[in-house]
Amino acid sequence: MDFLETLKQIGIDFVENTGLAIVRTLAFLVLGIVIIKIVQTIVRGATLRSKKLDSSAASFIISVITVILYVALIIVLVTSLGFSTAGIIAGFSAVALAIALALKDSLASLANGVIIIFTKPFKKGDYVKIGEYDGLVQDIRLFNTKILTYNNEEVIVPNSDVLSQEMINYSAMPLRRVCIDVPLAYGTDVAKAKQIILECVRAYRYVVPSPAPSVDLTAYGSSALNFSVKAWTPTENYWTTLFGLYEDIYNTVNANGLKIPFNQLDVRIVPDQNKNSDDSAQGGRQ
Repeated sequence: MDFLETLKQIGIDFVENTGLAIVRTLAFLVLGIVIIKIVQTIVRGATLRSKKLDSSAASFIISVITVILYVALIIVLVTSLGFSTAGIIAGFSAVALAIALALKDSLASLANGVIIIFTKPFKKGDYVKIGEYDGLVQDIRLFNTKILTYNNEEVIVPNSDVLSQEMINYSAMPLRRVCIDVPLAYGTDVAKAKQIILECVRAYRYVVPSPAPSVDLTAYGSSALNFSVKAWTPTENYWTTLFGLYEDIYNTVNANGLKIPFNQLDVRIVPDQNKNSDDSAQGGRQ
């Protein structure tokens, strides 16, 4: 009878204390997961609808809020089971410090990734030059940025390098200026040449009228007069305009009788005086 009473008392204590704590903890777990899912849905909808945030910034905000909510849920569950959270927080802090020291470079890239996402020096699809690499931005991640070069090479640049070196965003402005140097032969009528080239440039389909294109004589080369052609075009048409103007200007210059010179080398053959003297001496002896 004493044994049965002892088992009964253990069962009652378990139900009233440990069992109740387990049931309460399971209820908190289910309720916490439901709340997290609801908050994720609300935040995702709000961030994706915002015109001030791009997809990268929205994903980052959702991830941070999710991590915070799960950490809070873990603390609630541990407290519900009757454990002290002070020791757990202290242990977590020590582990976090060790991880931070071991991953300081990665954390630097993470911090720079957050800066890139929110300051937006460039966005997905922009044509940029970072250090020695240039290409289209394919993805902006928390730790690195992916660039696709025009040779179809995928380059992964750590975000710590992105902000620590020179970066050029060619897509930041709606217009880009095309600059082409045109050499013409000495003796060319400068005013006529400028007018012919300017009309050609104005007629090109992607050249905008404002700012107006220009043609200027900029230098006296060793074998040519150097004209500088400048024209503005929408950023997305830059390469098409650059290569198209090279071809159109060349054809126009040829069609109007203007000459594009090329470097020439005059070679003079100087007779060998010593050889002529030897030949004369041999002829005298004969």
